[in-house]
Amino acid sequence: MNQFLIANAQRCIGCRTCEVACAVAHQQSQDVAALSTNHFAPRIRVVKSGDISTAMACRQCEDAPCASVCPQGRFSATMTSGGSTSGAASAAKAAWWPRPYGAMTVTVMNQQAQALKCDLCHHRAEGPACVAACPTQALRVMVPAELEALCAQKRQRLALA
Repeated sequence: MNQFLIANAQRCIGCRTCEVACAVAHQQSQDVAALSTNHFAPRIRVVKSGDISTAMACRQCEDAPCASVCPQGRFSATMTSGGSTSGAASAAKAAWWPRPYGAMTVTVMNQQAQALKCDLCHHRAEGPACVAACPTQALRVMVPAELEALCAQKRQRLALA
């Protein structure tokens, strides 16, 4: 099991600060002023439905269904930021490429399609930029041991109920 981001919908206020922090962390210039709508490519997305909002990111699946259906086999579960393809046909294929839970995005610029997924900001010693930027601490990195402990607690509560 891999580490992944988890969001607490009860804390999320839908401000999209995590998206901005992610986009800045993955651009050449680490300055928010350098962001533009043409190149805004966060690897995390805030999803809103009614009164609820929460952040969605790649779950870092070991069996990665997105990798198994990649139209040209250029994406693998171990890639840190996704795969890229070139050409108009590839860009068209990338547009329909299944992305479980809406957690991945595909951007197309100059006939180049690139699949973007959360890489847990592997390039940042301090960890994911979105976690650090969230004003309500709605995001955190879930580690396998913690997830296993939570599952054990839930199983115990159910058994005692």
